[in-house]
Amino acid sequence: MKLIKTIDAVGHVLCHDMTQIIPGEYKGARFRKGHIVTEEDIPVLLSMGKENLYIYEMDENKLHENDAAEILCKICKGQNISRSDVKEGKTELKAEIDGLFTVNRDKLNAINSVDELMIATRKGDTAVHKGDKLAGTRVIPLVIDKAKLDEAERIAGDTPIMSVLPYRLKTAGIITTGSEVFHGRIEDRFTPVLIEKLKAYGIDVTSHILCDDDAENIKEAIKLVRGNVDMILCTGGMSVDPDDNTPGAIKLSGADIVTYGAPVLPGAMFLLGYYEDGTPVMGLPGCVMYAKATIFELVLPRIAAGVRLSKADFVAYGEGGLCLGCTECTYPHCAFGK
Repeated sequence: MKLIKTIDAVGHVLCHDMTQIIPGEYKGARFRKGHIVTEEDIPVLLSMGKENLYIYEMDENKLHENDAAEILCKICKGQNISRSDVKEGKTELKAEIDGLFTVNRDKLNAINSVDELMIATRKGDTAVHKGDKLAGTRVIPLVIDKAKLDEAERIAGDTPIMSVLPYRLKTAGIITTGSEVFHGRIEDRFTPVLIEKLKAYGIDVTSHILCDDDAENIKEAIKLVRGNVDMILCTGGMSVDPDDNTPGAIKLSGADIVTYGAPVLPGAMFLLGYYEDGTPVMGLPGCVMYAKATIFELVLPRIAAGVRLSKADFVAYGEGGLCLGCTECTYPHCAFGK
């Protein structure tokens, strides 16, 4: 902290709030702690009786909180993200579109390990809507060592650590398996539910085939829709009963199986595979029909955005993959998948 003449204070940072009193009109902080004095401020300060000011001693190795906040914002702000103005060393980031929010967790954690910097985000790899708040950044002190922002930039590299990916997959084919549905013994209640769940991501169901439990027939049904849709969903026959042949049929159809089984409840019997052209195929357990939040809700935003999932992605779902069975489902604002 340094005492200087007010007329020499242009460009310097105030150490404390400056109160202005205009009898009968106004009393309050005219200039806030951290304010950078401008040429226009000098007459006002002098009219307030401030001939001298306490300011922070700045040099080329230090940054004002607002300048540092601009750097943090640049580190974070990727495609389809808007930002607020900097205020008191803080910025806020929001989604410009509906899509999948992604964040580089390793880089985020490394930057948050640098003293006096902070970036707080919502959970990554989740669906967001236009206007949703994604992250907030802040510099803790009013003046910070420039070296700390240099370190944050080094960690981030040339690519922003956050983005919102648009949903790329637009069409789906549904293969409804099960002799009870195929022969009309019971109504197909699964497909209408799927149509509604897919609609939330702008995905239209353009093909739908009813099929019995025969593996060859399921394979042929898949063959009929392949090439005409962006993703294939097979419903029913996903357990280990003798008549449940859907997983085997998906493999017979030529899919490279990423996983059959996931550490998520509900949804443990989920299957995901990909064909050579990158088309995803999923085997959906019955819980997807009656539960609002399942493994399907966790993976669908990522798949819709064109992200190819690996076995490691499913392993990571184990932590937070237990639905708490609330009386009223509040997904995605819940512990499940979070």
